[in-house]
Formats: sequence, structure tokens, C-alpha cells
Amino acid sequence: MTDVRDEHAGRLQKLDALRAEGEAYVNAFERDTLANDLHEAYAEASKEQLAEQAVAAKLAGRIVLRRVMGKASFFTLRDVSGEIQCYLRRDDIGSSSYDAFRNHGDLGDIVGVAGTLMRTNKGELTLELNEFLILAKSLQPFPDKFHGIEDQELRYRRRYVDLIANENSRIIFRKRAEVIRELRRFLDERGYLEVETPMMHPIPGGAVARPFITHHNAFDTDLFLRVAPELYLKRLVVGGYERVYEINRNFRNEGISTKHNPEFTMLEFYEAYSTYEDLIEMTVEMMRELAQEICGSTIIEYDGRQVDFAAPPRRLTMQQAVAETCEVDHDELKDVDQLRELTKVHDIAADGALGWGGLLNLLFETLVEEHLVEPTFITHHPAEISPLARANEDDGDVTDRFEYYVGGREIANGFSELNDPEDQAARFRDQVRKLEAGDREAMHFDSDYITALEYGMPPSAGEGVGIDRLVMLLTNSTTIREVILFPLLRQLSS
Repeated sequence: MTDVRDEHAGRLQKLDALRAEGEAYVNAFERDTLANDLHEAYAEASKEQLAEQAVAAKLAGRIVLRRVMGKASFFTLRDVSGEIQCYLRRDDIGSSSYDAFRNHGDLGDIVGVAGTLMRTNKGELTLELNEFLILAKSLQPFPDKFHGIEDQELRYRRRYVDLIANENSRIIFRKRAEVIRELRRFLDERGYLEVETPMMHPIPGGAVARPFITHHNAFDTDLFLRVAPELYLKRLVVGGYERVYEINRNFRNEGISTKHNPEFTMLEFYEAYSTYEDLIEMTVEMMRELAQEICGSTIIEYDGRQVDFAAPPRRLTMQQAVAETCEVDHDELKDVDQLRELTKVHDIAADGALGWGGLLNLLFETLVEEHLVEPTFITHHPAEISPLARANEDDGDVTDRFEYYVGGREIANGFSELNDPEDQAARFRDQVRKLEAGDREAMHFDSDYITALEYGMPPSAGEGVGIDRLVMLLTNSTTIREVILFPLLRQLSS
């Protein structure tokens, strides 16, 4: 096996030879078509028809396969659309160009080619070249075409190589773009306005999460990378924009796992004169349309199981879900001592400061969440863990809130918005007490948001959808790193 350092040194020598003969990094080549366009246009053309038509084409891309012979050779060129085989002969392109391919060319080189279409005796559409030019020399060893990069962490650290080597990775990120485009279409067609709100906040808010802190030199003040755009979007509802959404980057200074990355993408949308019940119906419709558009069916496979987005989703309150899993009576879960006893029975470490709502949520996240494979709405979250949600009129201990689960992961979170400024101020004060007691995820008191509510916010509902987890679901990816182009990784020691 060739040593990587030896191969790199050999490629550097080839680059030196190219420099000696002229420009090594050419910027003047202009292509006029793409590989897949040729395949689509001439898929049915016979060898004889192609010979008669003499279709000329100029392409540019990367060499991903080489078969070098004597005075004639083949290679496969890949561009953004796909691949096409190229055939070159010394007599057709000249000794200088042929020698450049044979002696100085390597897998991974970026090249420009021109020629006419033909079909080989085996029936493969091929470009017979009359021009060949190395546009950019690849100095690093090219990954194996058939095995790609087997080191998973290396794939994430060098995503550019992963995209070169792995067709599945390229498919995933094309689908990611399609998911975001379809979400925009879905909301735009329903009269929502796309907006942009700040990513640096003087006060962190909008979610119970630990923020990243930065410093603005000109104002000599600390700022926080946003954990959520919620409070700014709801200010816009106050201002009269009754349907708004933002596809945004959020930052939470939390752990990393198969479903968490500190920097992630969210869709958040808010609608005046709407309730969480309306958003539940909207979410069902949105997921059904997304699955059909992205996957071609409302039934998809995720992690070895089928998920059906056309079937009515299951719906449980958080208390019902915990009671069902723990096999206890629903009413017993209203007792905080019973909840604490359940944490001991199931060997769950529970902070002594947790109240009824915190304990119920802890049991749910630990025992229930991962088993929610089929689409499921969990409703009536405790007010203790829902500082921005409207309290339920029949039971003030819980809120008009839902979380949407598929494949054992939370995909969306929505609720009827709390628009009572006095109630919101009281909840902020409770969050501040938790913050002062050492809870780094608790919210700060946002007095300007209270002022906004005092101007009057119409009854509204809002929802956040995790784009990364949604893409995981629709591409059958079991770790978030597969769907983020450049996930955060621990820095390697030098």
C-alpha cells in the first residue's frame, strides 16, 4: 500500500511539472453543459444516431475513475449533476494534452474537457475528447471510490472529502435543501411572512437553555447568541404581523449527542387568532406533505421501522404517557411524593429542587420519549417547565402545549402563547429565582418583552420545528452529524 505522505509528495512533483509547462490553475475554461443533461437528452440515442448528429459538448468536473492504457484511455468525470465516461486518444487531443493526463493526472483532479458524444460497444454514453485540460491539481490522496471514508469522525471533520466520496452524503444534503424549500412553500402558501430577527441578544430568552456569551467591544457589553427567536417573533405579532416565520440558527451551550449539536437550525412560526389545537392539525398536514414530496410516500422507513404520516397520530397528555409507561394510575401522578418515589423505583437521579412539573418531565424524558416511534403528540406540559405557554383553563398546573414525537425524538414544540403581561412577568420572576439558585438554563427577566405584551398581543399560537431532526427523519439518518454539513467536533491536539 502506498504511503499517504509518499503519494502527496508524488502529486506535488506532478504539480511542479504542470507549473513548468504553463499555468497550473487555469481559470479560463467555460463549460456549456452538465453530465446529467447529456444523459437525459441522449438516453435513447443509438450509436449510429450519435455518430450522425456529432453532438459537441464542453464539461468540467472531477476525475473519479481512471483507466490508463497506451495511446488511448478512459476516465469518469463527475460534476454537480452526475457522471459521464470520457474517452481520449493521443491522436485526437495531441501528445502534450495526452501526456498531461497520463503523466501528471490523478484521481481527484479538476479538469475541463470538450468532445463529441458517442456510444461504446458496451452501450455506455461517452464523450470522445478533442480537448483535455487540468484546471486544478488535487494534491491529497483520493478516497476509494467503492469504500469511501470508513472513519466516521473523519467524514465529519473533512466533509468536503465525504461529499466527494459518498453519494449518500450528497443525497442527504440535497434533500435537506429540499426540506427547507418545501417548508417555505408550505408557509408562504398560507399567508405567512418570512422575517429575520437578531442572532445576538442583550437578554437570552425564548427557551429554557444555557446560552453562549460574547462581547461587543464598541458598546462594551456582553451579548448572548440566541437560544431561540421566539420573543422577537412575538414582538412582531404585537406589531401587527399576524403570521410570521423564521428559519434560523440557534445556539445552546449544552452537550453533544446523536440528537444535539450546539449550533442548530429551527423553523419557528407564529399565528394570531390561533390555538395550539390549530397548530396540531397544521403539523399533521405539514408532515404528510413533506413526506410525500421528499420521500415520494407518506410511509417512510426510519431506523428499521415504518412510519406512516397519513394515519391519525396518537395523542396523550404527559401524565397519561408516564402513567401508561410506569403502569400506575393517572391520578397518582398529581402527587409530588409519588413522582419522587417513581424516580427512585426506576433508578433516576432527581434534583431535590425539582417540583411536580420538573419531576413529571424527568420521568417522561427518561422513560417514555425514546419509545414514541409512531407520530405522537404529547400535550398538557406542566406550567413549571413552560414559562411562555398559556395555562390550561381547566387545570392551571399544565399548559396548552404540545410536543410532536417521531422515531423516539422530539421534532416540534408548540403552544398557545401566554399574552397576559402580568402572568408572564410573574413567570419571568420565577425563572430569575431559579437562575439565581444556580440553574444556568433558566430565563432572564425581559422587561421590554413585558412592555410589548402591555401594548396587547392578540391570542396566538406558535411552534418550533427542529430542521436537523426533521432531515434526520426524512433521510433515515440516526445521528444529527449526518445531516449537518460541518458539525461541532472536539478540537484535535496539535
